[in-house]
Amino acid sequence: MKITDVRAYPLKTRTALVRVFTDEGIEGIGECSPMNVPIMCHFVEQALKPIIVGKDPMDVEQLWNDMFMRTYKLGVMGTQPSCISGVDIALWDIRGKATNMPIYKLLGGAARTRFRMYKSIGGGAPLAAEEMLERVRQAHEEGYTAIKIRMDWGPYRQDADPEKDLRMFQLAREFLPDSTPLSFDANNGYSVSTAIRQGRAFEQLGIYHFEEPVPQYDYEGIKRVADALDVPVSAGEHEYTRWQMRDLLLQGAPDILQPDVVKCCGITEMKRIVTLAETFDRSTLPHQTQPTIGTLASLHVCATSPQSSRPHEFSGERPELNELFEEPVLLEDGFMQIPDRPGLGLVINEERLASLIAE
Repeated sequence: MKITDVRAYPLKTRTALVRVFTDEGIEGIGECSPMNVPIMCHFVEQALKPIIVGKDPMDVEQLWNDMFMRTYKLGVMGTQPSCISGVDIALWDIRGKATNMPIYKLLGGAARTRFRMYKSIGGGAPLAAEEMLERVRQAHEEGYTAIKIRMDWGPYRQDADPEKDLRMFQLAREFLPDSTPLSFDANNGYSVSTAIRQGRAFEQLGIYHFEEPVPQYDYEGIKRVADALDVPVSAGEHEYTRWQMRDLLLQGAPDILQPDVVKCCGITEMKRIVTLAETFDRSTLPHQTQPTIGTLASLHVCATSPQSSRPHEFSGERPELNELFEEPVLLEDGFMQIPDRPGLGLVINEERLASLIAE
């Protein structure tokens, strides 16, 4: 089998969809980061496609090496790894379809195939505490049994309003049942001292995990926060290779690693990162805001790891994306089941795809 074509489609849904075609009629689908979709699609078709066309799609790791090593000078902090992600996911999809197996079986077999999903509620920075409470209430009514609230501060609005953040978390925690884990994502928005103070207050209220408390590049600061607190501190969505994750573990020592499969060079590299986390006796709780291809690719990897048992990030159902597939994988009672179908388990609806391609 040989790769005959690689296409990237900018969709109206803010999706960079990748399709890899072969001479045997088997094709795979993948997805890049949604951060500047036109750039992602251009990189896939202009930089990566010439490298892999004519090659055997079953040689996934060798194709990964070729794509990474021949384009690393084009940037390993965003566009390049994300575009490799889209192609790599599609190659694993082909491999699964060619062998008639779901990806998790190709990766070694599943410790679990059913995942509890947590509703990731963002946009907290401009909201009043009561407004966030309404969003939490809605998620609870939708059936989610785990929730995270995100502040979207970023490292350049440091310590903007920690009192409001704490009030927001308190109201949400008081509303939710004790059995519903509630996490807090500062989106890199605190100084070290504020993060430690906030973390201690969150601990008293019953936080599940504390995500990216300080700027992502401040490994020493991450370590100071993680060492000071009992609550698990998570980081890693801004690290895109196993080498960066290694440095984060050695210098920042977070309790939880958070690779994103549509940003960290795809399934091939995410599996290596999960193995790295296991080597350091850390759990993996992926960052994942893409609710169809990205979510399923991430679940296939996490299915293989006994230490990836925490609730998985989910930004919510998006009907306009679900309609892109013949049999979309839907949330049921707060859980998602990986389909026992070849590859990712998704098949494109060609008519719907044609209507979603951006001009």
